[in-house]
Amino acid sequence: MLHQNLRLNIGRFFCIPLTVSVLLSSTLYLPSTALSHYNHRRPMTSPAQSLSQSHSPLPPPVAKKVEHVMELFNDTRIDNYYWLRDDSRSDPDVLSYLRQENAYTDSVMSGTKEIEDKLFAEIRGRIKEEDVSAPLRKGPYYYYTKNLEGKEYVQHCRRLISDNQKVPSVNDTMPTGPDAPPEHVILDENIKAQQHGYYSIGTFKVSPNSKLVAYAEDTKGDEIYTVYVMDVETQAPVGEPIVGVTSYLQWAGDNALVYITMDSILRPYKAWLHVLGTEQSKDTLLYEEKDDTFSLDLDASESKKYLFVASESKNTRFNFYLDVSKPEEGLKVLTQRVDGIDTTVSHRGDHFFIKRRSDQFFNSEVVACAVNNTSSTTVLIPHRESVKIQEIQLFSDHLVAYERENGLPKITVYHLPSIGEPLRSLESGQVVSFIDPVYSVDSSESEFSSSILRFSYSSLKTPPSVYDYDMKAGISVLKKIDSVLGGFDATKYVTERQWARALDGTLIPMSLVYRKDLVKLDGSDPLLLYGYGSYEICIDPSFKSSRLSLLDRGFIYVIAHIRGGGEMGRQWYENGKLLKKKNTFTDFIACAEHLIEKKFCSKERLCINGRSAGGLLIGGVLNMRPDLFKSAVAGVPFVDVVTTMLDPTIPLTTSEWEEWGDPRKEEFYFYMKSYSPVDNVKAQNYPHILVTAGLNDPRVLYSEPAKFVAKLRDLKTDDNILLFKCELGAGHFSKSGRFEKLQEDAFTYTFFLKTLNLTDHL
Repeated sequence: MLHQNLRLNIGRFFCIPLTVSVLLSSTLYLPSTALSHYNHRRPMTSPAQSLSQSHSPLPPPVAKKVEHVMELFNDTRIDNYYWLRDDSRSDPDVLSYLRQENAYTDSVMSGTKEIEDKLFAEIRGRIKEEDVSAPLRKGPYYYYTKNLEGKEYVQHCRRLISDNQKVPSVNDTMPTGPDAPPEHVILDENIKAQQHGYYSIGTFKVSPNSKLVAYAEDTKGDEIYTVYVMDVETQAPVGEPIVGVTSYLQWAGDNALVYITMDSILRPYKAWLHVLGTEQSKDTLLYEEKDDTFSLDLDASESKKYLFVASESKNTRFNFYLDVSKPEEGLKVLTQRVDGIDTTVSHRGDHFFIKRRSDQFFNSEVVACAVNNTSSTTVLIPHRESVKIQEIQLFSDHLVAYERENGLPKITVYHLPSIGEPLRSLESGQVVSFIDPVYSVDSSESEFSSSILRFSYSSLKTPPSVYDYDMKAGISVLKKIDSVLGGFDATKYVTERQWARALDGTLIPMSLVYRKDLVKLDGSDPLLLYGYGSYEICIDPSFKSSRLSLLDRGFIYVIAHIRGGGEMGRQWYENGKLLKKKNTFTDFIACAEHLIEKKFCSKERLCINGRSAGGLLIGGVLNMRPDLFKSAVAGVPFVDVVTTMLDPTIPLTTSEWEEWGDPRKEEFYFYMKSYSPVDNVKAQNYPHILVTAGLNDPRVLYSEPAKFVAKLRDLKTDDNILLFKCELGAGHFSKSGRFEKLQEDAFTYTFFLKTLNLTDHL
């Protein structure tokens, strides 16, 4: 089953809090109307002033201390900054403190504002601002999105398919000339976004008869959506909006929708059937998941004949199906709820296809069962210890397996017997070949009835590319490669793989890219090391045009594929979670030490970066080995692990006890406390640090990074830069506009250049 939605319950990707008490310390914090005063434990000179071009007129903010005592298992933790958590996000003292931190950040970075502006212009200058996505055939139309020059958001468009292209071919191109069918703009996000500081469409679904579109809109960044339905041709609204929902949305025929709502802790837990033209209050509840460690997911089969509602925890997943031709019959059980068994399902002909993982078959197998007899299965692709099956995609005559082997993604295509014929074990699949030594491959929506597989490809030096692959002929045809302006030449860059040896002897893969004509590889090159290492997520090496602004200044960029991620298979993930979570941190440190030993950089030239659970990684290694790094950026970091995971009222907590552990149990409590960044800040020297947050973030509460920074300011013994930047109008994924996101890259890169004393060379 090809997942089209970014799952809400995937975790603190790319959530958290605090508690209360009353003892004011002698360190004061000036409330809303005043700027904060100097920290008297430190020199009156700003730490930023030790760097070139830094003349900060503002002192670093000092958060007041309000002692909050937490006791468990005869252990006492004191949180002086618990007061920074305000779920209403309206407390004037909290907002004032966040604004002071932002003002201080602006002040420290004001001396390099010209450099930041230069980087932004350079990064934006690589973008082909007026561009069209690779058109996708669906029914009688080509669908695509279009960017306009100077505009932040896309237009959703379509054109009729010409009569001479009725039979799909990998060589099809959408005609655009004066004689071509006219373009129809279905929805212009730029118009919709005019009234909002933040704007994001989470789902955009055209009805099976191509006459209506349903889309889910978020105008705060809190991932709580409103669904609108409109007539594609006239843009007239159909019925009233569906409010307070997730972005999980599917058509059940042409006149009904299935959607999912969340509970008070933002856990997707109820699936609903909505008939167009009726009030939301009259919608039919299809299923409610009452176990708060489970969340709901929603998908459509590639055949479009069934919808699947799944309930999943981190270890278990089971499924129901809905026949879209008979939605009134409701959901029926497809795979049973069995602890430790994870199933993902789809449909073709008279069979359901199931990707099934268990403790025994940890890298998954693919089985099939008859639609009219779901209890008996046939193995199609057996489990293999060295190959992980990520997902499957079905066509009328083919099954495509997206797999991983030796840390790299692969695509294997299998021919299926005709519908109606018996299914048996699939042999001799056809493997799609790729050109780079390290790369990224992602599934894309394709036409079920055709033999054309669409996928996207990228590497650290190859811009995002869309291919159509003829599964009968075995040929790939490039449909689009993103333009990179400004004289980009891929041949100047080298990508390679390195392996670091972890403390327990495990070899950890890394993906590297650099410009061969600029680096010396003698230890003097600046290097940016990125990591994530959670939720079984694979951080595959992909292209980012803004990164060229570092590579073209002699940086080496490295991704550490550490345990806790899924790059090397399911066990790679299992060995970096729960009571093995510290492997994630020590793997990253081993990668850093390897890069230094092999003279890719030195400690004085090593920068690190991670977001969300990757921000936890950064916080953890900063406490463990602050001497190893020169500069660090922790984006929306999950850093208050114990406090958050003890509080079931916080979004994601209950569903993530199987990821991090349940600290209500003593063994997990003390283990999690031993690495939780907020709990392990101590009086020592730290490198230069930039921490970011989003006020409306539902995955990592803004207060977590705020507390981390406040505690660092109080305890650290160095004069290095410590900055906190909180976006007051955004959530976990930061600002919504495409150029706004580039501005953030420019700011982050300027911070790295500044802290490496490289700004004089620009």
